[in-house]
Amino acid sequence: MISPLSLMVAPNGARKSPADHPNLPVTIDAIATTAGACRDAGAQALHLHVRDDAGRHTLDAARYLAATAAVRRAAGEELVVQITTEAVGIFKPHEQMAAVRAVVPEAVSIAPKELIPDAGAEAEAAAFYGWAHRQGIAVQHIVYAPAEFDWLLDLIGRGIVPGARHSVIFPLGRYAADQESDPAELAPFVARLREQGGVERFDWWVCAFGRAETASLIAAAALGGHCRVGFENSFFNADGSRAGSNAERVANVQAAASGLRRPPATRAATLRLLGRPE
Repeated sequence: MISPLSLMVAPNGARKSPADHPNLPVTIDAIATTAGACRDAGAQALHLHVRDDAGRHTLDAARYLAATAAVRRAAGEELVVQITTEAVGIFKPHEQMAAVRAVVPEAVSIAPKELIPDAGAEAEAAAFYGWAHRQGIAVQHIVYAPAEFDWLLDLIGRGIVPGARHSVIFPLGRYAADQESDPAELAPFVARLREQGGVERFDWWVCAFGRAETASLIAAAALGGHCRVGFENSFFNADGSRAGSNAERVANVQAAASGLRRPPATRAATLRLLGRPE
């Protein structure tokens, strides 16, 4: 059986601005409009960053709630909304966890290395992960390197991260020269997944920086992974042209993946793929 494919759009990120691309959405209204267009282009989920009045990255719960409501109005109930806890060198673990507790989102992405900077932070993180699990929140773990995947396995093994099945996302090109990804970066991640039970224990996603975004995502999809695409990571289409919108990037990746013949994932399946407890 060919497994369904889920596409998530990351339309803005924490660092880019309209100076980088005129159609990068930073206001709540612009994010909502983008969400609707990306849903129509084939996205099943939205990776949500919000900005303050000055356009700076924030984890403000009220803005997350307002943005989520606006996305629902523009894109309907089918699009999964995943908020981020990205620190960007600004927010501390207690602030990241407080934001999630205040919003109680349906899905959230968390980098364990940010939430647990040292062994002394494990107990508080365990309480938070346990709370999220009981709330039924889909928690996706951001894993930047194979060694971090091994550490996540240790956290799972010691019960700090609960559950029998987990969602991970591998950002490619994050630490490469000029943040240009290469599909070959997938190899060590896929090898570790296969060693640790593969799809029996993990649902995995990829996002990729730079001009090789589409090639990297299609390589992941061909191997059974899922794709996060959008202006947070790249402005470039598969042919090297500069995309005019996030919806264009979603459509470009969907077209490139059409030959894989993986049907689109449902909302329920996408939530499970993003880590919703079973």
